[in-house]
Amino acid sequence: MAETPAMSTPLAVIILAAGKGTRMKSDLHKVLHPVAGRPMLLHLIDSLNRAGATRRVVVVGASGEQVEAAVAATGVEIAWQHEQLGTAHAALQAKQALADFDGIAIVCFGDTPLLATETVARLAARLEAADAPTVAVLGFRPADAKAYGRIIADADGTIAKMVEYKDATEAERAVDLCNSGVTAVRTRDLWRLLDAVGNDNAAGEYYLPDIVTLTIAEGGRAVCIETGEDEVAGINSRAELADVEAGWQAQRRARAMAEGATLIAPATVWFSHDTVIGRDVVVGPNVVFAPGVTIADGATIHAFSHVEGATVGEGAEIGPYARLRPGAVVGRKAKVGNFVEIKKATLGEGAKANHLSYIGDAEIGAGANIGAGTITCNYDGFFKYKTQIGAGAFIGSNSALVAPVSIGAGAIVGAGAVVTRDVEADALALVRPEQRSKPGWAARFRAQMTARKAGK
Repeated sequence: MAETPAMSTPLAVIILAAGKGTRMKSDLHKVLHPVAGRPMLLHLIDSLNRAGATRRVVVVGASGEQVEAAVAATGVEIAWQHEQLGTAHAALQAKQALADFDGIAIVCFGDTPLLATETVARLAARLEAADAPTVAVLGFRPADAKAYGRIIADADGTIAKMVEYKDATEAERAVDLCNSGVTAVRTRDLWRLLDAVGNDNAAGEYYLPDIVTLTIAEGGRAVCIETGEDEVAGINSRAELADVEAGWQAQRRARAMAEGATLIAPATVWFSHDTVIGRDVVVGPNVVFAPGVTIADGATIHAFSHVEGATVGEGAEIGPYARLRPGAVVGRKAKVGNFVEIKKATLGEGAKANHLSYIGDAEIGAGANIGAGTITCNYDGFFKYKTQIGAGAFIGSNSALVAPVSIGAGAIVGAGAVVTRDVEADALALVRPEQRSKPGWAARFRAQMTARKAGK
């Protein structure tokens, strides 16, 4: 990873997120659709924070209250663009929020979650270079330039002209250097330039790139630095969202393997933005890591397991077909087998729940064995209650432990038990009627029922 340039000037960011996002066909604001289990806007904000941004303003319009709620705990400020009159007009709406800020502002778009920290810092640092340009723009060269705005620049990056596709000549459209929209300007220049932008163009909008045209007309200098196409890919549709997700997952899988994990079928494993996975971990096919997961060294996650909000200890074994829900903590060398679900429960070191069980709101001691079909009955329709199972206890198959209840260390609960009272340590609990046999009863019953059926 490239070293992030050190900044001597304060950095603010203006994130444009006022568009309606109609191509997403969604009631959810476009920038809140998730990539790797996290809203794309929060990916971007995190990257900008790491670049050194001390002030963050998100410009919103349609469904802006959704964005406002999503960033409420982040310290991000909100500015409203009540009429969508173009990108320059949108950026200008942040002026009041940043009225007391004197530094460099980065203007970017909320639907570009892969914009890298290093690129943002490099763009901002370009303004502090010896030639001191007024504006720095992030460009890219896509495989298909489509309808992107074009940047006409010299070999050293000095911009001669920027033009929107709708207003470009055929010769200008042939240029493959495109405008990502990510722009760095000192705030003392930004507001003046934005105020001067007009809307005499094919769309009748106030375009952000026009600040470059104004700068050049004033005798100032605008420059371009470049980055890769994938980093500035905007997400405007479900298909584009899926493409970005696929790219993110491919990079994360490669990183996991480079750091010492084995993925049996890499393309079928799905990570979240915050997944932590150790060395010598083996992950089988079709495993999903939802947010909040930590997997320690040497653990094995077998096929078709779903893990969310859970911690898996060193050398533990999960699945196949296991589900770990938020609050699940699986201890060192513990085992969670097929069709076992664990929620808000701790499985101690070396403990086992190998088959067809639900363990919720429970604490299972080290070395305990949970038999097939065991259920901790943690909910009475109104409240949740806890089950405690001591170290070395053995719970027989098909048992129901009605919480709140405690099973002592070393105790044995017989198969088929419905346990409603505490069981002391090293005791045997048998909660089922004594088995009796009635000779010939089944044959007589069948004969009686057959005769009754024939008589109808």
